[in-house]
Amino acid sequence: MNAVGIDISKGKSMVSVMRPLGEVVAKPFSVRHTGSELKELADYLKSLNGETRVIMEHTGRYYEPVAQFLHDAGLYVSAVNPKLIKDYGNNSLRKVKTDKADSRKIAKYGLDNWVELRQYASMDKIRYQLKTLNRQCNLYTKTKTMMKNNLIALLDQTYPGVNALFGSPVREDGTQKWVDFAASFWHVDCVRNMSPVAFTERYRKWCKRHGYNFSSDRAAGIHAGAKDQIAVMPKDDLTKMLIRQAIVSLNAVSKTVEQMKAEMLQLAAQLPEYPVVMGMHSVGDSLGPQLMAEIGDVTRFARRSSITSFAGVDPGADQSGGHEAKSVPTSKSGPPELRKALFLVMDNLLKSMPQDDPVYRFMDKKRAEGKPYLVYMTAGANKFLRIYYGKVKEYLAKLEQPSEPVSNERI
Repeated sequence: MNAVGIDISKGKSMVSVMRPLGEVVAKPFSVRHTGSELKELADYLKSLNGETRVIMEHTGRYYEPVAQFLHDAGLYVSAVNPKLIKDYGNNSLRKVKTDKADSRKIAKYGLDNWVELRQYASMDKIRYQLKTLNRQCNLYTKTKTMMKNNLIALLDQTYPGVNALFGSPVREDGTQKWVDFAASFWHVDCVRNMSPVAFTERYRKWCKRHGYNFSSDRAAGIHAGAKDQIAVMPKDDLTKMLIRQAIVSLNAVSKTVEQMKAEMLQLAAQLPEYPVVMGMHSVGDSLGPQLMAEIGDVTRFARRSSITSFAGVDPGADQSGGHEAKSVPTSKSGPPELRKALFLVMDNLLKSMPQDDPVYRFMDKKRAEGKPYLVYMTAGANKFLRIYYGKVKEYLAKLEQPSEPVSNERI
């Protein structure tokens, strides 16, 4: 058997080929990520005598074109969690960190774990697009949060507390009521320099123009509250430009985020597990596509414990002799985007308190026992994933069952 260890980097990789008992088939050599050189590599590996398996780390996005190309060429490819390679001792006390040494280490890992290697399965187009879109949406969401905080910091110097005047959710176009209000009333003097009657009339016209509900009591409350606010920056053209430019930037990013969420929902609706996932408690139009994007095809997991290990919410173990730790942190070895989505689902469960949901009852029980917040939240995420795995896999198995032929005989 031939173990091909590939140390992936951007644009090129280092390849080593080894056999049992330390036999070196090919010393480390470099391969660029081009069609011609990858084809030469695939032809060479297929010419080797015996069974050949290609092992690489699934780090970032760099490994995907190599894994896809070699997989399509008919080779057995296994993409291994980088943590497993890092924790692999390599039977040496020396610490050497080079591409050549890493490729040999990956090849040796493949030989020592030959039977347990799992074959790489190329993600279908919809799942690949959904996962990529989710990562981009997370990036833009962080940018949106940064710009939102920047706008609030600026408004604290011109109209303190304006962001707390309205609690309306974000619209489909990315706009929000307090942001639109700040665009028109960007300084506290824009409100308190008018009489209550004049401001109420202007506020009514503003609500009609932007499609918001009008309330005379709310207008009176806004005008009364503006009288006690202290503005640091003056009401001039420079301040107005700073505020409105920050609002324009925030609205642009917010609109992009909402468009991405809508696209994610449309993509997720094309997956077979969509009705099952969306039917689970506290999984809405936002979190459902995120879960499907990061978990992927559940059929690639052999058992329930595999999916919890993939997510990094699996409980660890710390026992030696008479010592046994009562609380052990989880591995956190999986994608952080998945753990974030799981914690948001758990947070929604705690807020909605569905008494018929087993995950909520489990978390509520742990909370009543005095468990810390992170303990019962992580335990709830673990239980949720196990239920997710069971429901989705059962549903997919039913879809694969052939339908019974309809008899033409009269009863």
